[in-house]
Amino acid sequence: MSHPSVEDIKINSRGLRGTLLEGLADPVTGSLSFEDQRLVKFHGTYQQDDRDIRDERRRQKLEPAHQFMIRIRAPGGVFTPEQWLKLDAIATTHANHSLRVTTRQTFQFHGVIKRELKATMQAIHAAALDTISACGDVNRNVLGASNPLQSRLHAEVHEWARRLSLEFLPRTRAYYEIWLDQEKLADSGEEEDPVYGKAYLPRKFKMAVAVPPVNDVDIFANDFGLVAVVGDDGGLAGFNVTIGGGMGAAHGDAKTYPRLADVIGFVAPDRAIAIAAAALAVQRDHGDRVERKHARFKYTIDDLGLDAVVSKMEAHAGFHLEPARPFHFEHNGDRFGWVEGEDGRWHLTLSLPSGRIADRPGTPHLTGLREIANVHRGEFRVTANQNLVIAGVPAGERKRIDALVHAHALDRENGAPTALARTAMACVALPTCALAMAEAERYLPDFAAKLEPLLDRHGLREAPILLRISGCPNGCSRPYLGEIALVGKAPGRYNLMLGADHRGQRLNTLYRENITEGEILEALEPLFARYAGEREPDERFGDFLHRAGLVALPPYPTHVLVDPVRTPALGEAA
Repeated sequence: MSHPSVEDIKINSRGLRGTLLEGLADPVTGSLSFEDQRLVKFHGTYQQDDRDIRDERRRQKLEPAHQFMIRIRAPGGVFTPEQWLKLDAIATTHANHSLRVTTRQTFQFHGVIKRELKATMQAIHAAALDTISACGDVNRNVLGASNPLQSRLHAEVHEWARRLSLEFLPRTRAYYEIWLDQEKLADSGEEEDPVYGKAYLPRKFKMAVAVPPVNDVDIFANDFGLVAVVGDDGGLAGFNVTIGGGMGAAHGDAKTYPRLADVIGFVAPDRAIAIAAAALAVQRDHGDRVERKHARFKYTIDDLGLDAVVSKMEAHAGFHLEPARPFHFEHNGDRFGWVEGEDGRWHLTLSLPSGRIADRPGTPHLTGLREIANVHRGEFRVTANQNLVIAGVPAGERKRIDALVHAHALDRENGAPTALARTAMACVALPTCALAMAEAERYLPDFAAKLEPLLDRHGLREAPILLRISGCPNGCSRPYLGEIALVGKAPGRYNLMLGADHRGQRLNTLYRENITEGEILEALEPLFARYAGEREPDERFGDFLHRAGLVALPPYPTHVLVDPVRTPALGEAA
């Protein structure tokens, strides 16, 4: 049976409504129709099933154990303690008793069954949150620098992440009618959407706002980015604009590849929304609507040429970009522990393994953070590196927070972790992701433990080496920006990627293809030995691999950012 194309489904959806109301009411199956599974993504949820029990259910002639993942829209990743408690209640009432911090700085729930889906959406709404555009062919959750060290500037930047998110929400009222039982108006299904039209975007679109010198949002992995430029008064002078980043790829398909964004110029704050709208419009009008694997903005840029895309953006916005202004990134990680903000309040960053918050033997993290939320009067900020900032703590409250953190093992991830384990990231992968070819989140603790004796042997326990694991080449954990990365090929087999930098400004390279854990460890051991013995002071692992000639730049089209503002064109020497 052939299905309609995603483009046809969107166009004929009556503003993303489809037959979702009927499908949700159908008690016979835990699934939605093919068409509605595509549309429900725009509402912030994916249909999945438990792949661990898929074969057994098939043998029993049962349909798959259908369930839904629900993702929150939370630009900048900021939550109040009251919202935290309500999200905790949703996780324990409707989902699988865990909260998952995503690499796009928000939460997602897993394990929600269809008959609980609407109640879960309404509970999210009751927390003054929503899931609109958290998935689908639209502008996704907007990232914002998460460490509030520079209180004034970070507050401004968070506001910009919020503005970008609100500006590019779909105009359809389908979400409110389907999930919140709001009244249908006379023109329901016929609303005009000035940003997206009837067909929305060819694929997802990702935005981020960064504050140098910390690139904690991996700005160059996003379709559109704003890099804050500080004025003489310490406030926001404007933004350098980046376009064309994206991590997705497919094994064996040379037409797909990860790409870092280009820096294309500078805009004053009052022009930032206009240039973002222009980027969306160019992608909407010129992106590939035939081949979805080739439909991201990065391919539109490479097909049309960077200069042509920038010219189209400037024509749409009605002004020319100014020359980019100097900036510098020092790293793309989070700073753990306590730091003091400009206003005298303190901020504690905790490492959350793979971003999963759950109660496990010896690590009752979900309960611990619930206890903290009951007494904390600041904010919770989740980071794009799947970590958590307990922000805005008065100096006199630090001891109470520290006591709760220690009592619930939030300050020790599986003992005393290596620096590599503390900063490692992994996507969800199995058992719920339909695209996963290998384990990622469930494998990360075991793999990090296997690396620990190697690191200890060479005195590298505290070396900040960036590890990322992805269950497939689509790259949700941004593996192509890892100094070491495993990209799943098949159960127990990965591509070993090496040599990205610690600032998110250089992609890594395929080092060994389709190898097992033993082969991965065998390949890394001599590299760790050489790094320990030959590195220069403060030289990071990825930089050493390049300097020593152990890895080269990737063979696929890529852009390597040259500090501070110039990006080589394709084929140009970096």
